[in-house]
Amino acid sequence: MAERTLDVIGLGRAGVDFYGEQLGGRLEDMASFAKYVGGSPTNTVIGLARLGLKAALITRVGDEHMGRFIRETLEAEGVDTSHVKTDPERLTALVILGIRDRDTFPLIFYRQDCADMAIEEGDFDRDFIASAKALLLSGTHFSTPRVNRASRAAVSHARAAGTKVALDLDYRPVLWGLTGHGLGEERFVESSSVSEHLQSIVPDCDLIVGSEEEIHIAGGATDTMAALRCLRGLSDAVLVVKRGPMGCVVFEGAIPGAIEDGITGPGFDVEVFNVLGAGDAFMAGFLHGWLSGAALEDCCRTANACGAIVVSRHGCAPAIPSLVELRDFLDKGSPHRRLRDDKRLGHIHWATNRARPWPEICAFAFDHRTQFDDLAEANGKGEADIARFKRLCWRAARKAARGQGCGGILCDDLYGQETLDAATGSGFWIGRPVEVPASRPVEFVGGADLATTLRAWPVEHCVKCLVHYHPDDEPSLRTRQEQSVAALFEACRATRHELLLEIIPPSDSDTDAETVARALGRFYDIGVYPDWWKLPPSDEAAAWANIATVVASRDPYCRGVLLLGLEAPEDVLARAFEVAAGEPLCKGFTVGRGIFNAAAGSWFAGKTDDKAAIADMAGRYARLIGMWRMSKAKA
Repeated sequence: MAERTLDVIGLGRAGVDFYGEQLGGRLEDMASFAKYVGGSPTNTVIGLARLGLKAALITRVGDEHMGRFIRETLEAEGVDTSHVKTDPERLTALVILGIRDRDTFPLIFYRQDCADMAIEEGDFDRDFIASAKALLLSGTHFSTPRVNRASRAAVSHARAAGTKVALDLDYRPVLWGLTGHGLGEERFVESSSVSEHLQSIVPDCDLIVGSEEEIHIAGGATDTMAALRCLRGLSDAVLVVKRGPMGCVVFEGAIPGAIEDGITGPGFDVEVFNVLGAGDAFMAGFLHGWLSGAALEDCCRTANACGAIVVSRHGCAPAIPSLVELRDFLDKGSPHRRLRDDKRLGHIHWATNRARPWPEICAFAFDHRTQFDDLAEANGKGEADIARFKRLCWRAARKAARGQGCGGILCDDLYGQETLDAATGSGFWIGRPVEVPASRPVEFVGGADLATTLRAWPVEHCVKCLVHYHPDDEPSLRTRQEQSVAALFEACRATRHELLLEIIPPSDSDTDAETVARALGRFYDIGVYPDWWKLPPSDEAAAWANIATVVASRDPYCRGVLLLGLEAPEDVLARAFEVAAGEPLCKGFTVGRGIFNAAAGSWFAGKTDDKAAIADMAGRYARLIGMWRMSKAKA
């Protein structure tokens, strides 16, 4: 096969799934929903990207919020969106679904004249199709005249270019108009017209994948072997039959007398929690092996593992494993039949599928509350003045760091809610404190019900928690703090927020080059794996070596360490930067008072105006960014 720039191009459904969060109930009784990207080929190309392949998607989305959500999610996952067209006339498709029990998954498709069903031949050309090793199609996108023409045009381009054609039968009777809207979960309705239609497609396919019910509709028979023989009479394609917990069976040549006589891929013994999306993950896993020329037995094993991981979790695309996670599962398995109870595998899944890389963060921290309270009171000012000054901090941050790719802020919601609203979606990294200022043992804003508090926060906000902690604290105090942080960690994972854990030993405690590293080890011991650590600066190389050793051995997927400022002057920070920059784990800083102190004192006293305050803070922030980058360059 000639060199191609893409591995797979998917064509077809792209929608938004609203998954009911209450399990075991009717859709009528669902009270809240999680929002995920959905649609069979969309799920599969995301899965392929997570497995390290270069994937693209041909589809349409609406010119609205859900369409932008799909596009942004695809881009964050590394999927080529050059042929995701924004349709100005149609809405993005939606699906509302729930998990009633292991056999019942009620769902409603909102797809009347939706954007992805308006794909047409002009949305792609032969050169684009020729740029991929394989074209992935789904049966749904042959179900109406318009998408039928577009899909067949894509097949024609693929045949001419030597691009392989893979068909996921993806049979949804409701999308062929065979059931009422309330029967979206129905998997099989016999239809000779649908069978004839699909049989006109399969001769041009190199790979055909479906469940036994989908093989029945494609082969026009409810006997699996008879349906397979029909398909073999029409196509030389590799035929793959998905059999749920029993795994899968592959037929490369003539169809034998019994299904077990094919190439079998045993399934994995896991609890079935949610079958929706497992087939899309299976397809991604099979294509990953098939396109690399792997033995069909190996393709089956990879595909079944991907399906087993997804069938055990909530959601479709978000549940698909990364390549690191897949290899770990294949190599080590899991001691848990309920895979979602496997915290080790769950952490690998979370950490290797983070949406956006942050190789460097240089953040302006103005999340201080007590300090600003004191400053305002000393100058006869109030809460509105504090909120106004925080907006000036944001303007200074944008002025100094916009376009540099490392910009970030730490801001509270007590006085900085308007600032958080303005910064969200700007491309800046955003940290937000959850701890009650100066509390020891640590307490949380909003009280102990952390999940309720965090569900009101945008997912892009990183939860920052400062804990005044020493590994040699009095045992009862240490235990209380550790339990609180463990509860916070679980709440962050439940609400899909990253966690930045800031550790500062109490000022009156004895510390050495091992103290902070020991503190990190204690939190890892109790199952807390922060995405980020925020740690005091140190001019001791030994301290950083100890920290790096602990993190590398306990959580190689940690995003890194950010340095805090502790009101240090620039010359002290410069020295700390030089020492920390030599440690690859250190990814930047979050400095506050060293940037805003002078401007705040003058502004609250009425000695300077907004423009001067912004200029002063922007200048100091820009200098720190320059100092950090210079230190990194020298390291």
